[in-house]
Amino acid sequence: MPVLKADSTLAAAAAIELAREAAVSIAEPDTVGEHVAMVMEAERLATHYFRCTSSGYQGWRWSVSVARSPRQKHATICETSLVPGEGAILAPEWVPYAERIAPGDLGAGDVLPYRQEDPNLQPGFEATGEEDIDALAINELGLGRKRVLSPEGREAAAQRWYDGEHGPRSEVAEKAPARCVTCGYFVPMAGALRRTFGVCANEWSPSDGKVVSLDHGCGAHSEADVAPQPPSSVGSPIVDEYAVEMVQFERPAAAPAAPTAELSDVAQAAEAIEAVETSESTDVPDVAEVAVESGLVEVAPAASDQAPAEQA
Repeated sequence: MPVLKADSTLAAAAAIELAREAAVSIAEPDTVGEHVAMVMEAERLATHYFRCTSSGYQGWRWSVSVARSPRQKHATICETSLVPGEGAILAPEWVPYAERIAPGDLGAGDVLPYRQEDPNLQPGFEATGEEDIDALAINELGLGRKRVLSPEGREAAAQRWYDGEHGPRSEVAEKAPARCVTCGYFVPMAGALRRTFGVCANEWSPSDGKVVSLDHGCGAHSEADVAPQPPSSVGSPIVDEYAVEMVQFERPAAAPAAPTAELSDVAQAAEAIEAVETSESTDVPDVAEVAVESGLVEVAPAASDQAPAEQA
């Protein structure tokens, strides 16, 4: 491809300024930077590039195409756009939904897009219109599906199942007492997968209702049993007579105290008794009477005061 000679009119300062004005007219304010380069696209056709200073478009450039007609002494704007340069931040390449979805992504209500060319499927039996031939294929051979598993699809499924949790290398299988192929709950599959897989029908097994390999296993094998353990003897109980059990009791409420004489009454009674003992007069009251009157001594009723019935 021949190298195009630079056009002096399109490379002139006036053409560069004209291209800058065109870029500024479509760009956000203050996002058109310095002039980066000029590339000749064809004869009398060139593109000027300006750096984009927007923080969201690092590495991008403003592209302005200019041209001139023969014998024209000034440039004319053709096209203005924002294009990525070297090291520009780009969005990831778009991948169609049918190719982007992965196993396990489907949820309730989701529908997987139809794949016309699926390597895991191959054409199945299609009705011919002949009643006898169609009855034989559908009723006796169990066909009638538009597509069935291809050898590649069957091999991929078998490898995935064999390497999964219900294959021979899972932790449950490695600790199992026997293999599924000898278990009474093992239901063999039909078709080509019969030689390697079956279905577990044991409700006590963690693989119940799952496809398991013949060399898988678990603790719920129909012929396995727990080794009998000899009964352990229990010695006579030992009573620790020195053990102390701490018991917390509530302290009973204190009984109400008997009424006592006031301190002043006691002092007066004591003074009266002392006066009786030191007095020489014969008219002073008896000490016992003073004590009774002051309340220091209570006198019990005499036996003669009791009722006649009680004396009898």
